[in-house]
Amino acid sequence: MSESIVIAKSQGKDLSIIAALANRHGLITGATGTGKTVTLQKMAEGFSKIGVPVFLADVKGDLTGIGEKGILSEKLQARLASIEVNDWQSDSSPIELWDVFAEKGIPVRSTVSDIGPILLSRLLDLNNVQSGVLQLIFKIADDNNLLLIDFKDLRALIQFVGDNAKKFTAQYGNISLSSIGAIQRGLLTLEQQGAEFFLGEPMLNIQDLIQVNSEGYGIINILSAEKLYNSPKLYSVFLLWLLSELFEHLPEVGDLDKPKLVFFFDEAHLLFNDISPALLQKIEQVVRLIRSKGVGVYFASQNPTDIPDTILGQLGNRVQHALRAFTPKDQKAVKTAAQTMRANPSFDTEKAIMELGVGEALISFLDEKGRPNMVERGYIIAPSSKMGAMSPDNQASIIHQSRFYHKYAQTLDRQSAYEVLKAGFSLNNIPNQDNNSSDDKSDDTNNKQNNGGLLNFLSTLLFGSKGPKGGQHDGITQQIAKSATRQVVNQIGKQITRGILGGFKK
Repeated sequence: MSESIVIAKSQGKDLSIIAALANRHGLITGATGTGKTVTLQKMAEGFSKIGVPVFLADVKGDLTGIGEKGILSEKLQARLASIEVNDWQSDSSPIELWDVFAEKGIPVRSTVSDIGPILLSRLLDLNNVQSGVLQLIFKIADDNNLLLIDFKDLRALIQFVGDNAKKFTAQYGNISLSSIGAIQRGLLTLEQQGAEFFLGEPMLNIQDLIQVNSEGYGIINILSAEKLYNSPKLYSVFLLWLLSELFEHLPEVGDLDKPKLVFFFDEAHLLFNDISPALLQKIEQVVRLIRSKGVGVYFASQNPTDIPDTILGQLGNRVQHALRAFTPKDQKAVKTAAQTMRANPSFDTEKAIMELGVGEALISFLDEKGRPNMVERGYIIAPSSKMGAMSPDNQASIIHQSRFYHKYAQTLDRQSAYEVLKAGFSLNNIPNQDNNSSDDKSDDTNNKQNNGGLLNFLSTLLFGSKGPKGGQHDGITQQIAKSATRQVVNQIGKQITRGILGGFKK
């Protein structure tokens, strides 16, 4: 029989998530102050205890307490007794702390190439035409083995494409200079939000998130998101990129006894605000298919209506905390929330949602056959770990003692598009370029014969030369730059392909 994680009590009965069905995803909803964060903490430590690694974003800064033991106060003792919990034990879970801004955790980064044009378009808030131009820019980079690691690579390539727009149009289609300008302005805005901290190397290896300690506990990876949350687009794109990385690079495993990883999306409404239908369709596809990779995705938000119906229908394990109905719109939201759960004839679900107290919830988990259980009214059992933030000193200690700290602490700046373009770069794919090569060679020979001289010969040898038709004959400098770039690209695969959300598919 599969393991289960007890989350709540209902009239003395355990309400549990079946581990084998945890990859059928889930939902935690409720108004502010009703207990969503504690429920998330309870779930996270429950998965950790059965050996399942967890990734979650800490928006309010109060989830780091998972790494410390809870305290059995008189108030907690009274609550546990009132809901008939007599086996509560103080415990902690192993944690890793991450932070895009490297202030409250180990730096976590991605490269521009790995983010891809789809998510970057959302980050830059581009319209359809501008997004199309950005996709062409990425296509040009991929075709010419130009690796985009950080902002300066992207800026250099955008400038290069803008300067050579007429040459590219014949092969790639129209490249509007106004769209180039919009993309450049978007990059300036992103830099002001601190996105340059996220884009660079070393890039996060997703396998570093899927770890179990020597005692068999799954590591809980906590992303410090207090500052990141102030840039909603960056927050949502980062989490979508991470989900995309998991989807593209984890192998198919089918149904397991327990997930390989559980991923919590807090403040999930930010993922879907102003989202294009095309991107929403891709996210829906990833959520639907990632369960076969052994990943469970759990969304947390104030209301089920924050989640699009196409995704909401895939979320099997649900916890609904209280909602308040002060306006007709609120009343409609309560009714919708009640309709998303399997009705229980013992009570009126819609009415109960508005009556729930703090730490109380309507709960419907999947049964052994994968069917939603009838909704039950229950009380969330207090986490075994500390509820609240860990002290800054203890957080700093965990960060610096992590085996990943030295792996990611220092940024790298290796050979990439900026350096290649700066050194002088001849495009591989401009039409008619190859047809000029033989003319260039004869022109070079004639130049050497006519002009002679050691200096002219060395200049041509090192830096190349141009024929009268504009073709470029590479010198040693350009050849070295191209060779270095090819070596970089070979590390990410001989053939560049992109996945559902536009990132590299390896």
